[in-house]
Amino acid sequence: MINRRHIRVKVMQSVYAILQSKSDNLDIEEKFLLKSIEKMYDLYVVMLQLLVEVKNMEINHIKIAKKKYLATKEELNPSTKFIDNQVFKLIEESSSLNQYVAANKLNFWKLDSEYTAEIWNKTKKSSLFQDYIKNDESSFNEDKEFVVAMFKEFVAPNDKLADYFEDKNITWVDDIPFVNTWIVKSLSQLKPNKPYLLKDLYKDEDDRKFVIDLFRKVVLNHTEYEKDVIDKTPNWDTERIAEIDMILIKMAIAEFLKFPSIPARVTINEYIEISKDYSTEKSSYFINGVLDKILKDFTESKRIKKIGRGLL
Repeated sequence: MINRRHIRVKVMQSVYAILQSKSDNLDIEEKFLLKSIEKMYDLYVVMLQLLVEVKNMEINHIKIAKKKYLATKEELNPSTKFIDNQVFKLIEESSSLNQYVAANKLNFWKLDSEYTAEIWNKTKKSSLFQDYIKNDESSFNEDKEFVVAMFKEFVAPNDKLADYFEDKNITWVDDIPFVNTWIVKSLSQLKPNKPYLLKDLYKDEDDRKFVIDLFRKVVLNHTEYEKDVIDKTPNWDTERIAEIDMILIKMAIAEFLKFPSIPARVTINEYIEISKDYSTEKSSYFINGVLDKILKDFTESKRIKKIGRGLL
């Protein structure tokens, strides 16, 4: 499921887009924001499908090899440990996943089998695969460890796949690392003889509401928040402040003032970490310094009110 950090990233991107376009149509941008988050679910499901399609490619390979006129002993009696992997079976037989695929028409790998072949080839040639099939005995934990390792080694870091996903949906380029982590976590939590169930995209209704609340509160108050930033950066021309830095600071101010249940220190740490991935090399230090000054001022002037102990 999506976490608060990735929600913040998605909101940051939408705030940047609407401020750049100078649009005043919040409804359109909100719909795009929610759609881009929903599309992450598609990417998650498509990646799980890929694992099953790699297994199916191995089934077809075995069938073809057995029909060879001069088939070798290994081809006539191949190991079926890979295609019998219990994790592949759980994913393939998941009714919730299959219903989602059908409802959203996610038939990627039937049309673009070259990418399935890419992962299949890399897997088959690996020592990971050879070591796995050497042992005739199998267990659910061994099957799970193999699939997780296969995903980490051949799917997650694959540049060809990343380019393919970016071509399919431009918003996926920033989602791939998060979805990769999400899948590894999901696979690692699988239990034997328990069906694979797709979980909700959001942890709870509060997270779903947080998306639009944060977006609206930043966009509708960004001029006021910019004044707070200027007040704490007297030696900086606003044009010298990176646009992403300014947006991240404004988002943090919105959380300080409009989200009483979020600890101020959590807010600062989250935006420092996001800046490391999306802004300049020195942005994290700049953002940390500015937010510390703003938080101190807000606290002294009692503009900031947090619920519960230790939230400052």
